[in-house]
Amino acid sequence: MNAQQLFELPPSLRYFQVFFTPEVAPWEWIKAIKPALASVDFKSLPKRADIPSGVSISGDVYIDPTVKLPPFARIEGPAWIGEGTEIRPGAYIRGQVIIGAGCVVGNSCEYKNSLLLDKVQSPHYNYVGDSLLGNGSHLGAGVICSNLRLDQKIVQAYVPGGRTDTGMRKLGAILGDYAEVGCNASLQPGTILGKYAVVMPVMAFGGYLPDKTIAYHKPKWTIIPRQDGV
Repeated sequence: MNAQQLFELPPSLRYFQVFFTPEVAPWEWIKAIKPALASVDFKSLPKRADIPSGVSISGDVYIDPTVKLPPFARIEGPAWIGEGTEIRPGAYIRGQVIIGAGCVVGNSCEYKNSLLLDKVQSPHYNYVGDSLLGNGSHLGAGVICSNLRLDQKIVQAYVPGGRTDTGMRKLGAILGDYAEVGCNASLQPGTILGKYAVVMPVMAFGGYLPDKTIAYHKPKWTIIPRQDGV
């Protein structure tokens, strides 16, 4: 499996195209975030002058002039935030983060060592660590991208050809373009979702989900009458 089977680097991030090549394994793009940001001459980039007093910024951070900023948030560099993106109240960007154009960086969400391509929707209460969210992908409220195995061993990824060692102790989720994850789902370390793949709400999903497929479970509900006379 290679990156071009899941997503394309959008024009808004062409500044980094030498680091995110289509023929490598998709998790190699996550490894490339740090050197990509290290290549940026942040001092030569224009600085935002209209930062709200409640937005705390430290380190090297580029924020496009069209980014919508909230009354309060925390942004730690290095970070790159692309045009037309909306950052909502309480967002925490915790370093080594690249965000493309037209994204929603949600309220009370945390992002760390992650790449968000264009038009990613992550609106409410998400954790996105060591992850890659493809163009137009969407996380429902409360979705967690778990990035560390309980035994803290190297994360293995499940791909069409079988299981492979990623060489990464921390690896979250990799979502193909337009993948969807329902509310309160938990994606296990190394999860890969194909293009237009869907994980239904309140699931603990891990492994590989092919393009245009849906992962769901059928709970069996037991309904009994109340015994308190109500």
